[in-house]
Amino acid sequence: MRTFAPVHGASRGILLRIASAGCFSLMAAMMKFATTLEPVTAPEMVFYRALFGLPVVLVWVMSAPAGLSALKTRRPMVHLWRCALGVTGILLIFQTLRMLPLADATTIGFTAPIFATLLSVVVLKEVVGARRWTAVVLGFIGVAVMVQPGTGGGPPLTGLLIGLAGAFMAAAVTVTLRQLGKTETTASIVFWFFVACAVVGGGLMVFTAEWRAWPTYAVLAAGGVAGGVAQLFMTNSLRHAPVGVVAPFDYLQIVGAVLFGWWLMHASPTVSTLIGAALIAASGLYTAWREQVRRRETTPATPPPI
Repeated sequence: MRTFAPVHGASRGILLRIASAGCFSLMAAMMKFATTLEPVTAPEMVFYRALFGLPVVLVWVMSAPAGLSALKTRRPMVHLWRCALGVTGILLIFQTLRMLPLADATTIGFTAPIFATLLSVVVLKEVVGARRWTAVVLGFIGVAVMVQPGTGGGPPLTGLLIGLAGAFMAAAVTVTLRQLGKTETTASIVFWFFVACAVVGGGLMVFTAEWRAWPTYAVLAAGGVAGGVAQLFMTNSLRHAPVGVVAPFDYLQIVGAVLFGWWLMHASPTVSTLIGAALIAASGLYTAWREQVRRRETTPATPPPI
């Protein structure tokens, strides 16, 4: 019976999570770079991410012992709700990429743990202590630093609000997955989400998309493949280490966004963006640590099988 590796033996899981962060950074950079070549729309990004990422997911599913049988679902309506939230969220996130610098858009996306804490109180009736509420406040201070209210020196307000809406939807997905994951396999959750992205993105492209030059399609394809590989790395990291150990390495995506933004778009982050990113990351890291402590206190000594 396979169990999670202990923290001191989780180096493979950490390396996989770092690789996942790098691939997610590359995906976002490619999608952003595509908008500098042509006016690529958010539905196009969603569609091509799914189109070129889905084969990667299928290879992963087929390589598992359960194969295609892992795609069966006991709760199709909950899957539909999860996909509706997820597709809406990713459309908002990609729209944010179109409107904001890469580093700003990526940083705003990491406010999702803040909203997840709020939703866990409202939806799951969880008890949140003073320290986690302090982390929530710290995260919103980071957002305020980025926005620079009253000065007009921050990123466009509309883009930030869309980004926060996308982060809220991502948090709603997180809360939904806590329930869906009790009965559904990871393969089915990931696969049907990619299918939903392809269907919705392709449907919206009828109204928004135009024919693009081949270099643009090549960049979008690279972003889609990177997104699929990132999903693969992220999922496999959990086979070797608990989520509380590997999740903090997701914040390397902010570093990747800064580097890719400087390299591909010649964009340097502002001081307010860097300070805001540090505060938001500190809030998310502390929230992840407290979640790990809470689970350790409420979980039996013997780790459950995955």
